[in-house]
Amino acid sequence: MNRNYCFRLYPSKAQEMEMLEVLDSCRKLYNHFLGKWKESGKVPPKYDLQARIPYLVRQWPELENVHSKTRQYVLWQLYSNLKGLKGLKAKGRKVGRLRFKKYGRMKSFVYNQSGFKLVDNKLHLSKIGSIPIKLHRKIEGNIKQVYIKREQSGRWFAIFSVEVEPEKLGTTGRAIGLDLNIENYLTDSNGKKIEHPHTLLKLEDKLKREQRKLAKKKKCSKNRLKQILKVARVHERVTDRRRDFLHKLSRYYVDNYDIICVEDLAVREMMQSSYNAKNTADSSWSTFTQILSYKAEGAGRTFMEVDPKNTTQNCSRCGNRVYKQIWIRTHNCPTCGLLMDRDHNAAINILNKALLEVGSVRPELTPVEMRPLLHPIGGACLVKEAGILSKGGAI
Repeated sequence: MNRNYCFRLYPSKAQEMEMLEVLDSCRKLYNHFLGKWKESGKVPPKYDLQARIPYLVRQWPELENVHSKTRQYVLWQLYSNLKGLKGLKAKGRKVGRLRFKKYGRMKSFVYNQSGFKLVDNKLHLSKIGSIPIKLHRKIEGNIKQVYIKREQSGRWFAIFSVEVEPEKLGTTGRAIGLDLNIENYLTDSNGKKIEHPHTLLKLEDKLKREQRKLAKKKKCSKNRLKQILKVARVHERVTDRRRDFLHKLSRYYVDNYDIICVEDLAVREMMQSSYNAKNTADSSWSTFTQILSYKAEGAGRTFMEVDPKNTTQNCSRCGNRVYKQIWIRTHNCPTCGLLMDRDHNAAINILNKALLEVGSVRPELTPVEMRPLLHPIGGACLVKEAGILSKGGAI
């Protein structure tokens, strides 16, 4: 399986200028190939366009400062974007066409298979040089490629794509259902509630102040550029805190449970139809399920997404449907008398649905009424309807 390691880079001013020039050269190459698509009116074969790269290098001298694998990966990125749009369109999503990238819109470039080397806490990149890197943990596995990424705030990161063997964890014999919600981030089928971090809400006031300052700056001025970086840094701080919380939470459930079950939520549709879209976006449920999925795969766990229909309304004990509005936080079944938190009840329903799908819960069997017809065969009795052979005539 593939695993990514992300480390902070600390380039010098000269190295940063070279990296920015590589980004801009990749942007021009991307726009050139996209223009060829639009001129021809169809998507040409990838290898035909790839064969044109040496000719473009002779025409554009700045491309000589870009590693050969990096130039080829720009073309792969273009075809990957087209494939992604086709996938979204096949799912019924409304998508547009690929657009040309403006200056500053290219955020990363890639060294694939070659052109990079880690030596003495420095990352050596071909055509750029050795850049100090903060290796806060050991890289395990075979490094396949390196993404060099620039954040909006100006920070640089190196993301190593590593091929490793999955490390299977020992079995625990336990399964868990997770109900994702906004009041608490989640409630599991054991009744445990995880408090919502509300990372955006906690930094919202600071973000508003920085955005008001940005609105007062003169356009195209240096002070405005500095303030743009400050606003971007607040956004990145929100993202960093949120992802830290999601990684720690997902690690807890992967380490302690063999089967992890969640709802297959249509988050985008929920945000479009909900009055609480900001908190829904702050929850990042799709990111959480994605992190759970790949961590469970690497640990040998079973991760399942079930249909969310009626998981909140149905009673987890008797199956009776008890309709309740969103503001009613207690499940009270008039049929069996079950009284519990609505999110806890939903988590148990999610777990039961998943266990039925994998066959871990056996359906209740009704004993068949037996009317044995005994036929003596050489001292033995054959019970035809039961299918049992008993010696001596006794069953």
